[in-house]
Amino acid sequence: MKEYFEIGQIVNTSGLRGYIKVKPFTDDIKRFNKLKTIYIMINKELKEYTIEEVKYVKNSVLLKLVGIDSIEEAEKYRNYYVQINKKDAPKLEKDSYFIADIEDCKVYEQDTNKYLGIVTEVFPTGSNDVYVVKSEEGKQILLPAIKDVIKNVDIENKKIIVKLLEGLI
Repeated sequence: MKEYFEIGQIVNTSGLRGYIKVKPFTDDIKRFNKLKTIYIMINKELKEYTIEEVKYVKNSVLLKLVGIDSIEEAEKYRNYYVQINKKDAPKLEKDSYFIADIEDCKVYEQDTNKYLGIVTEVFPTGSNDVYVVKSEEGKQILLPAIKDVIKNVDIENKKIIVKLLEGLI
């Protein structure tokens, strides 16, 4: 399991005082209120930043970070990703998983134990998430994250067991 994972991308600056504008990757953007620190990977080094203030504009989050006090300084962070330590993440309900933990899991068919591929992406559709599984041949399979299809998720061993319904492949 990953120790840190992305919760948003810095897409712009806001104002002259050094606010960064973040496009959140979370269902509940108000969770930024609970964070004290974030991490940004810069030149392959994960740097910690203390959050001074959080504001919301439409579906974006504005963060004022300690030590970033001008628009020029904030501009340097554009296109970087905001990360948090997993220990700072909210607790999930039963049978809910972080996308970062689902990605890179190996997927096997329940009845035959046939290896189908690796989860390369997870995207929301509104009613449920969809797991994009890429086979060794490069073929993609789209699996809806519903109980009829996803039978077992073993995050520790990075393994998912699925039942392929008619028409999925």
